[in-house]
Amino acid sequence: MTLLHRSLWFLASLALLVGLIWGWQILADARVLPRAFFPGPDLTWRALKRGVANGSLLSDTLTTLRRMALGWALASLIGVALGAFVGTSAWARVWIAPMFEALRPLPASAIAPVAMLFLGLTDTMILTLIAFGALWPMLLTTVHGFSNIHVRRREVATSLGLSRSAFITKIALPGALPDIMGGLRLGLTIALILVVVGEMVTVQGGLGARILLAARAFNAPEIFAGIAVLGVIGLLTNAVLSLVETYALRWQRR
Repeated sequence: MTLLHRSLWFLASLALLVGLIWGWQILADARVLPRAFFPGPDLTWRALKRGVANGSLLSDTLTTLRRMALGWALASLIGVALGAFVGTSAWARVWIAPMFEALRPLPASAIAPVAMLFLGLTDTMILTLIAFGALWPMLLTTVHGFSNIHVRRREVATSLGLSRSAFITKIALPGALPDIMGGLRLGLTIALILVVVGEMVTVQGGLGARILLAARAFNAPEIFAGIAVLGVIGLLTNAVLSLVETYALRWQRR
């Protein structure tokens, strides 16, 4: 896709977003939507400006970003390292991989009561919840990437007499990188979802707690302001990781 085509698609998407916001404002002004539950973009924007002016929105946003980043980084380290081990070991795929399939369907929210029991309503509990939920896409995609290295590449490594570590770093890792990057992007999305869940459960600051407290006070503009910030966080973090993926896989386009 050329630069012109990408620019046109971006402008079309931006126009659609502006049109949706404009339509939302028209419906709110016409009282088609009850403003007590669905405030217009104008009230949401005022809530955003008020939160930025008093500093509370910025503080909650930074808290959420910190928790999301730490939980995602922890899940990434464990998932990629363990996935590389299992993916490059035949016996590990036989004896360990089936346990992953048994644990993977377990919802992260289901372990929240157990995590609260042992860790309390703390940052550690939220990070544990994020890491558990975001771990699986990274782990399973890494296992798939490392275990599906083409047989010809394995034969080349054998003929060159490469050690196990050299095979992993020079042949297996580049071949598995597309799967790993896909898992990291999916894990980042899950991390954003779970940080909000964790903050709503613990009510220890962050955007999740902010939205929950606004809902209890029937403050719809604050709710939508928090949701808007979460949407921007999801959009920007995904865009940044997409750029990293493009750079890391630039060798595929040569």
